[in-house]
Amino acid sequence: MGAANKVPGVSGGVVAFVAGFYEEFIYSLKKINGKAFKLFISGRFRSFYRYINGQFLGVLVFGMVVSYFSVSQLLDYLIVHYELFVWSGFFGMIIGSIYYIGKDFDEWTRRNIAILICGIIAGVGISFLEPATENDNLIFVFFCGIISVSGMTLPGLSGSFILILLGNYVLLLVDSVNALYDTLAEMIFLDFSFIDNAERIRLLKVLISFSLGSLAGLVLLSNVLSYLLKHFKSATYAGIIGFITGSLGVVWPWKEKIYATNEFGTTVLDAEGNPVLSNYDRFIPNSFDNETLIAIFFIFVGILIVLALGWYGEKTKKTV
Repeated sequence: MGAANKVPGVSGGVVAFVAGFYEEFIYSLKKINGKAFKLFISGRFRSFYRYINGQFLGVLVFGMVVSYFSVSQLLDYLIVHYELFVWSGFFGMIIGSIYYIGKDFDEWTRRNIAILICGIIAGVGISFLEPATENDNLIFVFFCGIISVSGMTLPGLSGSFILILLGNYVLLLVDSVNALYDTLAEMIFLDFSFIDNAERIRLLKVLISFSLGSLAGLVLLSNVLSYLLKHFKSATYAGIIGFITGSLGVVWPWKEKIYATNEFGTTVLDAEGNPVLSNYDRFIPNSFDNETLIAIFFIFVGILIVLALGWYGEKTKKTV
């Protein structure tokens, strides 16, 4: 989930859904509420741990953190050097997810079909929106944090891609994270010179605001989704299948990057001198050369990965 959440167009919620722990994930997040806070501040840590399903959330969060600083780093490298094949693999994983989630869904009422279509339209519509410009206003950044966790809680809606549309992907998931990494590295060697670095302090404030917004979004969305799953489960599943289907447009493998430009037509660069991504120009390959065939192969690899993950999740539940 940590690796998937970082990649624009891919939803970590899909991983949770296919692996079979999505509902437990949502219901566990719902437990992070006023009662949990009272248990914690009163020093009843064991009761707090049991109440929020701490073993499950702890292992999950630890895995996501490890993934973010390891597997996701590998993904960054692969996207730079083998972008077509990486997107092909993700495209296949989305197709596999649609099949896996939809194969056992048999409540195709008119209402659910309508919700499915609305989900598809919403997913496709989001993929073709024009991105905004970067905005480091702390209130807006807090709002970005609330929206970005949608990738974890709502399968098919990529939080990273939403940040691109909001114009803050580079600021929040690249520049501010790098600022935190550099700050921690300096503090290990008792170097606190970053205190006088205005740009570093700005990025750390942005990261704190984004983190608080993400936490608030997790609590808010988990409560909404747990209510929907409890009272409108089939309709919620239909919407999720629609969202995931609509997200295929975001992860379409054959596309060219469109970079952001300023009012003078010059390409906008981030803090590291890299061009800032604005959107993608998607196209259909006009020949079946070796590269295209390899990409198609990776689509099938992605499908098999999801089916294997789903099979493993079902086997694990049966064992338990």
